[in-house]
Amino acid sequence: MILKRNVLAMALASAGLCFTVGIQAAPAGADNGAAAATQPAAAPAQDAQQSGTAQTSDQQDGRKKSNEEQLAKSLAGITVTGYSNSVQKSIDYQRYADTIQNVITSADIGGLPDQSIADALTRLPGVSAERIAGQASQVNIRGLSGNFIQTTLNGREQPSTSGSNYIQFDQYPSELINMATVYKSTQASLVTGGVGGTIGMQTANPLDAPKEQNFNVDARGSYNDRANDVAGASAKGYRLSAAYQGKFLDNTLGVGLGVAQMYQPHVSEQFVGEASDGNKYTLSDGRQAYLTQGLQLQQNGGSERRTGEIATVVWKPTDELTVSGDAFYSKFKNTSFGYGFRTQNIYQSGATVTNAVLGPYGTMTGGTVTGTGGNQQFSNETTADNYTTNTSVFSSGLNLKWNHGNWHVDSDVSLSRASSNQINVDTTADPYVGLGTANPTLAAQSVTYQLKGRQLGNVSYANPGQYTDLSTLGLSRYGVYPYIYHDKMKAFRTDVKYDLPNSSFLSAIEFGFYANNHNYNADREVYVYGSEWGTDQSKGVPLSIPAGAAKRTCWKGDFSRYPCFMQLNGPAILAAHGITANPVKNITDQSWSEIQSGQVDEQTRDLYFMADIATQLFDHDLTGNIGVRYSHQKQYSYGLQQVGNGAGVPITDGNGNTSLDYAPLTVGKKYSDWLPSMNLIYHFTDNDQGRFSAGKVLARPPINQMMAGSGSWVDNGHYNVWGGTSPLLDPLRATQYDATYEHYFDDSTGVISGGVFFKKIKSFVQAVTYNNFDFASAGITVPTDPATGQPYLNGQYQTAYNAKGGLVRGVEFSFSKTGFLPGAWKGLGVQANAAYTKSTVSNPTTLGGATSYIGLPGLSKRVASLAVFYDNGPFSARLSGNYRSKFASDTQMSVTNQMVTFASETVYDFQASYDVNKQWRIVYQMLNLSDQPTKTYFGSDPSQTGTIQYFGRTSYLGVEFKL
Repeated sequence: MILKRNVLAMALASAGLCFTVGIQAAPAGADNGAAAATQPAAAPAQDAQQSGTAQTSDQQDGRKKSNEEQLAKSLAGITVTGYSNSVQKSIDYQRYADTIQNVITSADIGGLPDQSIADALTRLPGVSAERIAGQASQVNIRGLSGNFIQTTLNGREQPSTSGSNYIQFDQYPSELINMATVYKSTQASLVTGGVGGTIGMQTANPLDAPKEQNFNVDARGSYNDRANDVAGASAKGYRLSAAYQGKFLDNTLGVGLGVAQMYQPHVSEQFVGEASDGNKYTLSDGRQAYLTQGLQLQQNGGSERRTGEIATVVWKPTDELTVSGDAFYSKFKNTSFGYGFRTQNIYQSGATVTNAVLGPYGTMTGGTVTGTGGNQQFSNETTADNYTTNTSVFSSGLNLKWNHGNWHVDSDVSLSRASSNQINVDTTADPYVGLGTANPTLAAQSVTYQLKGRQLGNVSYANPGQYTDLSTLGLSRYGVYPYIYHDKMKAFRTDVKYDLPNSSFLSAIEFGFYANNHNYNADREVYVYGSEWGTDQSKGVPLSIPAGAAKRTCWKGDFSRYPCFMQLNGPAILAAHGITANPVKNITDQSWSEIQSGQVDEQTRDLYFMADIATQLFDHDLTGNIGVRYSHQKQYSYGLQQVGNGAGVPITDGNGNTSLDYAPLTVGKKYSDWLPSMNLIYHFTDNDQGRFSAGKVLARPPINQMMAGSGSWVDNGHYNVWGGTSPLLDPLRATQYDATYEHYFDDSTGVISGGVFFKKIKSFVQAVTYNNFDFASAGITVPTDPATGQPYLNGQYQTAYNAKGGLVRGVEFSFSKTGFLPGAWKGLGVQANAAYTKSTVSNPTTLGGATSYIGLPGLSKRVASLAVFYDNGPFSARLSGNYRSKFASDTQMSVTNQMVTFASETVYDFQASYDVNKQWRIVYQMLNLSDQPTKTYFGSDPSQTGTIQYFGRTSYLGVEFKL
């Protein structure tokens, strides 16, 4: 309590000193008055975390200039335009930073916009992205997935729409982001959470605009060349954006407004091979084989509409005081419908398997599967899925900076929230005998297939006509399983910096306080009509399908050899029979909807102290910082525990049913960490420098893995609990080291750099089953056994735990050069990046049949990018390619999320623009030039197809207007 009071007193004192309140996920003094006075108006403002770069002050002997002054001078000297301009600015930000970081700036992002900020980030060394529905979404840094990455906007920690910790970057329009920085090493002033790295995004400061009044409009039409092959997709789309920046009251008041809207088709054609259960079955010819659940053919169509808005007000009434407030809002509606076939239940259905083809590890990759119908539960289902998702992000804050002499105080308060609602409808129809009678039975069916690894496989049905015949095709099951998430953060931060102009070793000392209250809610609901294959007709008999609720649809192009199917309208089929779906929580026969709903609360209270180094060693400048961060975390989850025997409290579900078998559960823990860090930059020459960084870092456990809800069952007097999550998880802790060497060409025209990195990660979160678990010690109530009058004996506990960690290490290289050729070729430039990463971590999987081992999720051993660009007067063009080798991820969704191996891929993009005059520019883009599909397979067996998914090429043509 004394510590809390002292922390509060310090926070209030620093806030009172500058008459401000606020939050900033970066060191203090980042945008102080002295720096602003030396920085030219045309230079873009630094990110709140970017401002954590070195800020050395002039020494009395005049030997040293501050990094801010050197950066401002270098930025002022950049005269090139187009893509070359952004490259040179990015080089300068990297050069004068205290941390090891890479930067992309507004000309790179906004000049020729990518689909989202994620696409732009993949052009940085060691950064890759996972394509979901064709768009880069989750970002990986140095082989670590998004759950290991901290993300901020204007210095503020961002909530997530993913239902976990990782940020879905397609939520952030690239047109509204002014700069993005990837921090690969840490320093004490950075907000905790970046084991893999920290991504700091920043919007524009209107006081840094080039003119007093600035207005930009961008309008582009788009065309997807695969959309016409997909049911429910339209090939055409558009992107519109407008931005205004104005300066008033003698450039002391700045106002910025921006809006960006995207509308485009949601397009995917996919061939899916499903997983094995890891068990061997005896085939009709006597061979033992691993069988898979089935396979799918699906078209996924719909539309994507995203609207982003930004508003910023900056007031600088004096040279010492700056007050700013900003708000960012983005909403994204992804209307996604999947239509096609799902061959289900090859194993455990009683179906006959003949002519089986086995892969190298004994898994069936082809053959003929025949079911006689009736209760055999094997079918080539006609599917109609709805994955429509509505997401939104709101991030706002008030920031005040006060700079007086050697004192710099930066305070900020923020409110951010995110929400996600996926409707998640699963509809299946099957051919029946006696459809419309009181007891219809499943018709006999057969499929012959052959997987072809990372190529489209062969599939044929014995009687394809029965799948388009509405006299026999009936709706078996209509299930609605919404995923609803709410993520909210309230945060406060204050930073204080004191310059030391007379010190021969230090340029400044900094200290600060950070507080964040994080609230996460997950809600699950359910509605189910009928049963799969019509096996449980007490839940509803198969329904006839009206002609107006189905459309015969055939494949085109590469998929044209597959059978035609019926495009079903599930709600219309139900309505024709007087049924309306109403998903609610169900405590009776779908109790998981209550158990998987709940709340997690996290509280972060951090203190840090940091000293900025500016001295000489062996007649060369040595700069950087050394510091320590104290992080105190508290995490608690609230849910329901199934206790049984009527020993709980009354719980009434959405259907009005009440159960006494569940009790409220609150479980959690507290922990604290000391996180030392050091960043050193040794300046060999004006153009050559070496860096060394070391530090301890942590990332909070994935928040969806900390849910408290759990179900239970009793077996032979033992109480057993299932759930797969735990509020008792430890954070993901790591110790990391980095060393790089950088050579900068004159006039910021290029850089060559190379480096090595090493991370020792203490643990990873995995699923585990404990036997004879001591439930009482974990705060889990064990109900009374009515037969003995005593609590049940301890049994199994299926939960999440901190499994053994491992090492992640690698090397990175980067080369960038502009203006290296004479004459008309002077505008030619090149950017090339490559990274090689290894890890000692491997994960066992049986999804491909026999047990095999796959790597750390998100880790590609090889990641590389190459961009060739040309700027010559009004003309600018760029051709780029991004490559990543195979990696493991659970972002593939078949029936449920599955951990699969993503095959290597290379994605090419082309962009060009021409300035008609000072106001008008014509822009053309083609994204995914080679129509690169996403390809996955199970385990280490490439012949065991996971998903082959094509998204098409997207072309843009449009104009920009500037005033």
